[in-house]
Amino acid sequence: MNADFWRDRRVFLTGHTGFKGAWMALWLHRMGAKVTGFALPPATQPSLYDEARVGELMDSVIDDIRCLSTLTSAMQKARPEVVFHLAAQALVRPSYDDPVDTFASNVMGTVNVCEAVRQTPGVRALVCVTSDKCYANQGWEWAYRESDHLGGHDPYSASKACAELVAASYRDSFFPAADHARHGVALATARAGNVIGGGDWSLDRLVPDVLRAADCDASVLIRRPDATRPWQHVLDALAGYLVLAQRLHDEGPAQAAPWNFGPDESDVWSVRQVVTALNQHMPLQIEFAAHAVGPHEAMTLRLDSAKSRHHLGWKPVWTLDEALRRVVDWHLGWRHKEDVRDVCASQIDDYMNAVKKDLGS
Repeated sequence: MNADFWRDRRVFLTGHTGFKGAWMALWLHRMGAKVTGFALPPATQPSLYDEARVGELMDSVIDDIRCLSTLTSAMQKARPEVVFHLAAQALVRPSYDDPVDTFASNVMGTVNVCEAVRQTPGVRALVCVTSDKCYANQGWEWAYRESDHLGGHDPYSASKACAELVAASYRDSFFPAADHARHGVALATARAGNVIGGGDWSLDRLVPDVLRAADCDASVLIRRPDATRPWQHVLDALAGYLVLAQRLHDEGPAQAAPWNFGPDESDVWSVRQVVTALNQHMPLQIEFAAHAVGPHEAMTLRLDSAKSRHHLGWKPVWTLDEALRRVVDWHLGWRHKEDVRDVCASQIDDYMNAVKKDLGS
């Protein structure tokens, strides 16, 4: 990843008020990018967006990606070269409560972002972030590759599979490789694992739920302790998106495709293992359910990231042990009233230094 590439680069970022989006906005600003964000108000209180005062560092537009006209107007005003689409309804269990909003945000939101790019001259790279849950989960033990079938049992997973189809349709219909000299846009999708990091207060997400209970000195019920997921720090996932966008910008349609950005196989842990590891960093009151609780969720999920390793030169930098330590350090800093923007900046710098060290080894 070349930090110099982003200096003074015009970037349009949807979902900048969310957990991943706020981290991305902070990172882009730290590298000198000129960022315009477009999103609804933060979905949680507190939020990383508010706590780190992210809106002060960028041109922040608070609006709805389901409104094509306002989205297109904001994008055309920003004149971006790179667009990251992160805005979404991002949780499985809430998708059961409000499937209509989930499909509207995740499917039509993606349509609108792609259409706004089509109507905005000068965009070179579009990265649409979907999810590791876009695959038709067969319950098998081996990892999913980009060529595996898409699908989804729950509305969230199905909506992300649909978003992948939308992106592929726009790539084939409006941004084809054979006509790149005319339209100039390279479009790719990015599928990361279960991201964790400081500043996530989402409901029905494992690490935030556990930390929230610890803040209140309360017990937390772990509803699916034996489910396994590809856990990774948010900066590992975002690094993949940044590398991909840079390659799309520089190389065009050669990299316009779906990409997995998952952790090493050694970091595919069960929920029980993650909570047990967290308990080593801070005292927790944990109750493991004897049987799975709640609506259907896949029990096993793995990502094969060989393609992004080989073709993009990306690989995870922080192990899950390190990622969990960073999450706890961030959370304790916030609890002790530290300036969390500084905490985020410090972790971003540590991550980038680790990347440099890894490249030099």
